[in-house]
Amino acid sequence: MTSFRNKVIYQIYPKSFQDSDGDGVGDLRGILERLDYLQELGVSYLWLTPVFPSPQNDNGYDVADYCAIDPRFGTMADMEALIRESSQRGMGVMLDMVFNHTSTAHPWFQRALAGEKEYENYYIFKEGDSKHPPTNWQSKFGGTSWEYVPSLGKWYLHLFDVTQADLNWDNPKVREELKKVICFWKEKGIQGFRFDVVNLISKPAIFEDDLEGDGRRFYSDGPHVHEYIKELVRDTNIAEMVTVGEMSSTHLEDCIRYSTANPQERELSMCFSFHHLKVDYKNGDKWSLMEPDRRMLKKIFEDWQLGMEQGNGWNALFWCNHDQPRIISRLGNEGRFWKESAKMLAAAIHLMRGTPYIYQGEEIGMTNPHYQNISQYQDVESLNYYRILLEQGKTEAEAMSVLAARSRDNSRTPMQWSAEENGGFTKGTPWIEMADNYPEIYVEKQIADPDSVYSFYKKLIKLRKEKMVISEGRIVFLERDNPDILAYQRCYGEEKLVAFYNLTDAATTVLLEAPWMNYRKLLGNYEDSQQSGRELGLRPYEVVVLEK
Repeated sequence: MTSFRNKVIYQIYPKSFQDSDGDGVGDLRGILERLDYLQELGVSYLWLTPVFPSPQNDNGYDVADYCAIDPRFGTMADMEALIRESSQRGMGVMLDMVFNHTSTAHPWFQRALAGEKEYENYYIFKEGDSKHPPTNWQSKFGGTSWEYVPSLGKWYLHLFDVTQADLNWDNPKVREELKKVICFWKEKGIQGFRFDVVNLISKPAIFEDDLEGDGRRFYSDGPHVHEYIKELVRDTNIAEMVTVGEMSSTHLEDCIRYSTANPQERELSMCFSFHHLKVDYKNGDKWSLMEPDRRMLKKIFEDWQLGMEQGNGWNALFWCNHDQPRIISRLGNEGRFWKESAKMLAAAIHLMRGTPYIYQGEEIGMTNPHYQNISQYQDVESLNYYRILLEQGKTEAEAMSVLAARSRDNSRTPMQWSAEENGGFTKGTPWIEMADNYPEIYVEKQIADPDSVYSFYKKLIKLRKEKMVISEGRIVFLERDNPDILAYQRCYGEEKLVAFYNLTDAATTVLLEAPWMNYRKLLGNYEDSQQSGRELGLRPYEVVVLEK
């Protein structure tokens, strides 16, 4: 099996990474232009969010053709060049496969609408009158998850946008079609796959109202999900490739099964779970704000790290992606301690057990843009929930403050390469507005600075490649009763390291155990160290890593 434990994966949102032709939209040629930068950073894989033909109602996650390239991103020749040039630099390209649903513009769905029964069975259609959806399930983007088609007299299921119709994985023909897609891209030289919301693919045998929630408990980690993933992996022969599944509202026990190293139960290499990014959701509601619960954050990390270790599963480690706000804006400090908090948060993830993911711009400490007007937002989920929040009685100012903290557009602003106009992203007008701080936070400036956030990320990537205690070691959590300090020890044979993270903007102190007194400082985000005997002082957002 391909070794992935000492690797770091870099996520690219092509639309916002680099524009090569001046149309304001990032593209494949733009990524090609930046490959030397990515090679120098030290990452091993480049995960591209979807670049397939799409109406772009959900920024490419509404796929209309799985085996072609959307002209706005370039050509198949551009993709082939990207695969080839990345490989020559020691990096593999991973594609994002959206297999829970297709765009309603996909030929399969269009044939279903035309009354072809074979293709109708590619999706989940239910009979019923036009006024009563088959269930009360809610879309992830707000509103009902069903849409009525008058010409058919039926409803179709869409767990996401109305233009994203859920596929019927219980139909063997659907599964065979999707296997063909994987094989097509394998032949092109793709070296890994990320599977979007893959734990939602298996729906229940009986569709019924959810009297306790929004329906997700009926289809998350559904009845045949493990069977179907195993079949997909086996029949496409991708067990030896790097694969990661995005698991929505999942459970630890299922993620152990999804990512087990047991060859007889082989599914995926690793899993994304999101529980640690819900610690600032008031009452579990993404659109209700509260201060992050650091005690809960620590508990989730401990439960998942130890649980996956004991079950021989594997975590995908991340703070940011195309669906999540920038972590500095969320758990760090955008002002006085911007650099310190960026570095601390990076180390906290990169030194845990699992494979780290860097989302574009994270390595230079990009922040949320703090848009002031609803016209600046592009994301379908954000626009839907802005309307919903107003309907709930929120003022425009209150609704905007929620979007400023939660919108997926927070992570989709263009990459900040330089201090020139539009941050070096485009010569044209960006498809979405830049963050205002791009003249201060940008790549060119940080490459030249050995103390930059970028330079710190390079160190973290290098350490994972060099030290098996990081890539392979066991993990033990420390300071468990202190909500402000995240701390853990990593052990691999005689190799040991201990890491302390101050999660707050207030100075504090921890007591070192006797063996650690003789450890040397491996990593930190302040030049000096404040250790006096057993007492280790931790300044705001300070990280100190000691090595035996």
